[in-house]
Amino acid sequence: MAYDNTCKYLAEKYPNEFAQWLLEANNLDVRVLKTELSTEPIRADSVTLLQLSDQILHLEFQTQPKSTLPLDFRMLDYYTRLKRQYWCDIKQVVIFLQKTASEIVFQTEYVDTNTRHKYRVIRLWEENPEPLLANPALLPLAILARTDSPNSLLQQVAAQVDMIEERDEQQNISACTQILAGLRFKKDLIRQLFREEMMQESVIYQDILQKGEQRGEQRGKQKGEAGLIIRQLNHRLGNVEPEIEQRIRGLSIPQLDNLGEALLDFSSQTDLTDYLANITS
Repeated sequence: MAYDNTCKYLAEKYPNEFAQWLLEANNLDVRVLKTELSTEPIRADSVTLLQLSDQILHLEFQTQPKSTLPLDFRMLDYYTRLKRQYWCDIKQVVIFLQKTASEIVFQTEYVDTNTRHKYRVIRLWEENPEPLLANPALLPLAILARTDSPNSLLQQVAAQVDMIEERDEQQNISACTQILAGLRFKKDLIRQLFREEMMQESVIYQDILQKGEQRGEQRGKQKGEAGLIIRQLNHRLGNVEPEIEQRIRGLSIPQLDNLGEALLDFSSQTDLTDYLANITS
């Protein structure tokens, strides 16, 4: 997840640079769009929405091709919600970070009985590194681009990071580069070429640590609340079946809160299974 979040940070820190790279246009007026759309079933932590004058650029960063909800359907789902709210042209780009032979990374559309929805896919390992090397904001992505000599490419990126004059920008670009380099290079080589203090002092590194702590707290809260509700259900309805218990443990905190209120009206385990079928369908 740190890899996807790193790319999200870069895109939202340098929206003009990403839009110019992906749309091949200059002098764009771009701003990060903080939409109020529901994040379910979208994995919001990897999604970036950039708003231009007449269109929205939706970026989805993926380290692994597989996800709980199929990626192609997620792209359709997000497109329809954005279209309904903003009613403008929407460009969607999925950027795969790590090389894989999975057929998912070659899929560029969602197809159903009466629906066909297309989106653009970028496999970074096939991309020409030159446009990425030409812009400091895109240097972290350059190390994952096409090359016959990965080590030489990493050295080239490290040298260009060292040439960034502004201290804070250099720290953050260096940290992002080191994080993404972990997808392709061994830790010892990365440490040889980059200064460790650049990583530790960067905003993105501190943000990753903070988000990790927050996720840990959320998981602890969710686990405790799920356990409490299961005990209440066992007391009220008799022992809950292991399969149903597992489904309850997979609910989000808001879903658990709602279940905690609804269970007061349950008189049988059928009521419980019917309720779960409705909220997870």
